[in-house]
Amino acid sequence: MKWQKGRRSTNVEDRRAARIPGGSAGGLGGLSLLVILIIAIALGMDPTQLLESSDFSMDSEWQESPYSEEEQNRLVDFITLVLGDTETTWDRILQKELGIRYREPKLVIFSGSVNSACGYASSAVGPFYCSGDEKVYLDLDFFHDLEMRYHAPGDFAQAYVIAHEVGHHIQNIVGTLPYERRLAGMVSRSDANQLSVALELQADCYAGVWANQAQNQELILEAGDIGEGLNAVSSVGDDRIQKQAQGYVVPDSFTHGTSAQRMEWFTRGLESGSLSACDCPEFPPVGG
Repeated sequence: MKWQKGRRSTNVEDRRAARIPGGSAGGLGGLSLLVILIIAIALGMDPTQLLESSDFSMDSEWQESPYSEEEQNRLVDFITLVLGDTETTWDRILQKELGIRYREPKLVIFSGSVNSACGYASSAVGPFYCSGDEKVYLDLDFFHDLEMRYHAPGDFAQAYVIAHEVGHHIQNIVGTLPYERRLAGMVSRSDANQLSVALELQADCYAGVWANQAQNQELILEAGDIGEGLNAVSSVGDDRIQKQAQGYVVPDSFTHGTSAQRMEWFTRGLESGSLSACDCPEFPPVGG
C-alpha cells in the first residue's frame, strides 16, 4: 500500500498508557473469543451481548508487545491513514446514495484491556466496534496475531480489519445494527446466530465497498493488495477458526460466516462499490 501519503484522521485515541500487562478485563482474562462464545451459548445467552462486535480473537500469550517502539509508531500512523481514507470515502458514498452526512467514529488504540461503553474487554477478544460510544477498539499487537496465527500478513490485511469494524459503524448509522440487536433478542439462539452471520457478512461487504473506492481512486492500493485482503477475509471464517481450534466445525454455532461466505461478500462490495450490493434479506434494504 502507498500509505505514506494521504489524509490522516484526527479521530484516533491512544490509550496504550493505560495498559494492564497480561491482564484481564471484565473477567474475560486470556479466554479466546471461541471460548467466550461457548460459555455464552451454554448459559443460554446471545453471544453478541458480551461484546457488540468482537470479530477476531487474539492469542493472549504475549506479555510484552512484539513490536518495537518505532514499529508501533509506524502502525499508529498507518491506522490514522486508513481511518482517514474511510472517513473521506464513506462521507462521499452516504451523501451520494442516501443523502446523509457521515458521522465519523473514533478508533481507540489500547493495550492489554480497555473500558468501553459496551463494558471492559481484554485484548483476547480482538478488535471490536461498540455502538454505545461509536468507537472501534484495537490492540496493535493483534496485527502480529493476524500475520502469525491467521497467516494473513500485509498492510492491506490490516486495513481490512479496520474497514470491517468501520462497516459495523455504517450499519449503526443506517439502523441495521440496532435492528439486528432487537430482532436477535426475540428469536431462538440458532436464528440469532444466523442474524449475526448476516451482520458480519454485510460488514465484510462494506469493507469491500471501501476497497473498491480506494482501488478506483488509485490512492493507496497497489498490485497484490486485494489478494492480501481476500486472504485475511478467508482466514477469519468460522469454519477455518473452529477447525484450527478444535479440529472440527459446528455449523450451527457459526456467528460470522464461513471463509467462502466472507470472501464472497467482501468481493461483492469490492466489485460494485455500492451500498445496495450489500443489502441482505435478513435486514431492511438501505442501498439506493
